[in-house]
Amino acid sequence: MKYNLNDLQANAPKTSTWTSLGKLLKLIEHERKNLIWALVAILINSGLNLEGVLIMGRTIDKYIFVLHKNYNGVLINCGILLAMYLVSLVASYLQTILMGGVGQRMLFTLRNAIFNKLQLLPVGFFNQNKAGDLISRINNDTDKLNQFFSQSLMQFIGSLVTMTGAGIYLLSINIKLGSATLLPAVVILIFTSLTSPWVKRKNARNLKSVGGMSAEIQESLNNFKVIIAFNRRDYFRKKFDGANQQNYSTAIGAGIANNTYLPVYSLFSSMAQLIVLAYGIYLISIGQFGVGLLVSYFTYANQFYNPLRQLASLWANFQTAIAGWDRISHILTLENDMVTVDTAAAETSSSLLEFRNVHFSYDESKEILHNISFKLEKGKTYALVGPTGGGKTTTASLIARLYDATSGTVLLDGKDIRSYDPLERTKKIGFILQEPFLFTGTVRDNILYGNELYVNHTNEQLEQVILDANLGSLLAIFEQGLDTKVLSNSDSISLGQKQLIAFMRAVLRNPELLILDEATANIDTITEKLLSDILNKLPATTTRVIIAHRLNTIENADEIYFVNSGEVILAGSFDHAMEMLLHGKRVS
Repeated sequence: MKYNLNDLQANAPKTSTWTSLGKLLKLIEHERKNLIWALVAILINSGLNLEGVLIMGRTIDKYIFVLHKNYNGVLINCGILLAMYLVSLVASYLQTILMGGVGQRMLFTLRNAIFNKLQLLPVGFFNQNKAGDLISRINNDTDKLNQFFSQSLMQFIGSLVTMTGAGIYLLSINIKLGSATLLPAVVILIFTSLTSPWVKRKNARNLKSVGGMSAEIQESLNNFKVIIAFNRRDYFRKKFDGANQQNYSTAIGAGIANNTYLPVYSLFSSMAQLIVLAYGIYLISIGQFGVGLLVSYFTYANQFYNPLRQLASLWANFQTAIAGWDRISHILTLENDMVTVDTAAAETSSSLLEFRNVHFSYDESKEILHNISFKLEKGKTYALVGPTGGGKTTTASLIARLYDATSGTVLLDGKDIRSYDPLERTKKIGFILQEPFLFTGTVRDNILYGNELYVNHTNEQLEQVILDANLGSLLAIFEQGLDTKVLSNSDSISLGQKQLIAFMRAVLRNPELLILDEATANIDTITEKLLSDILNKLPATTTRVIIAHRLNTIENADEIYFVNSGEVILAGSFDHAMEMLLHGKRVS
């Protein structure tokens, strides 16, 4: 299955901004109560401010011009306005508190949803996507959404409410003047609808380039030792400069797009004010309008067009948030194609594991394994040998179900391996990877990773378990024993020691099938002999699959398979296997 997010996003059908927003709002349906209260606060705040403008205009006309400076009425109305603005202040504060909480909880929920989704996706997904880009989607893109919801959304809605209310007042006071005042807004609406897709595309490209730059930085820092060893800092700089230049170009494009609205909105806002001034003075001259009402009308026009200026920047933020949501939603909509399937009753078989006519390819362009069939008996030791790139690790990955066969069947204990749930399967199969990954913590933390059986043991109890499993000689290599510090991306311990920890972690799970993929590649011959002795003392029912290039590691195997050019062939004796390695098929 194709999991490349950039390809999926490029080939996905185009969705409208409002469709994307609708999907996003479904994610925070549980915040409906807080959103409703925030909306009520916005309506109160906007309604009081709008009504205050009308009271102000009528106060000027009635108590200054008609009743000839009746300051008593002015003071009473000023008191009413003060009370209204205090209530408006409380409502504004309430909406800020409510939406700030909604934004933070949405950020928490969204990041959890993305991370949990990533936990459900297969290894193939992570082979097709760079870690830096995924980190950017989790951190940067979700933060764009948080900023919009916690800061911009209520301003956005508040601006719309204020504009709507101001438009209603403009039309109700004088429909002709109101229609003329609102005419520039129609032009703004047409302009916005035409340019929004362009702005969204520019922001999407910028977010993609940010993800690409994060991926480049992460990859370069992870491989910095190699860069130093080959003295290729220039290569590092060149790669980073390319990513940085692309990010700069897309940021400039996004900045230009995002800043297009403000000057256009300001121009048409000024035109609306000119219309109010010219037409309003004309209405006053023919006795159809008062000075106070014209002041109110100017204020309403400003309350209609000033939010439009705010919407100019808010709309750009909105398009950025939607572009970020599109990148995030592609992760959330992915489904793991490695599902647990129903199967018939287990077949009676002496084999622990069997490949039946298995074909496999990582993508549709090239098949890696061709029609593979073999059996692994319980309690035996098997070796997979062959030239580099022949398919040994791929075969081991299929045994552990890190991938599913493209066609054919892999049977575990007579059942389709896909019928086991992940917990049951990983209890049966232990896998020591060629490049073991450890978590920051201690040796104890890493040994017990994924092993609930001993999690509540004290160090003394766990040490006894390790001794009983014949692993005491390996633990003794670490100066501070179980409390030895482990830093995943540093040299606090050697690569060989990391492999030993991975070895202990796998053995303590008591798997029925133990796969060792070059597990002795980075350790000395004395420690290798210790590992060999431990393997020989595993329960008689434990099946071992060993991938190794060292001849002494495989010479005691019960059976040896030669893996090359997508084929798995029983080699027979050790000498025959060596002959195949030296004179047999080469990687095509």
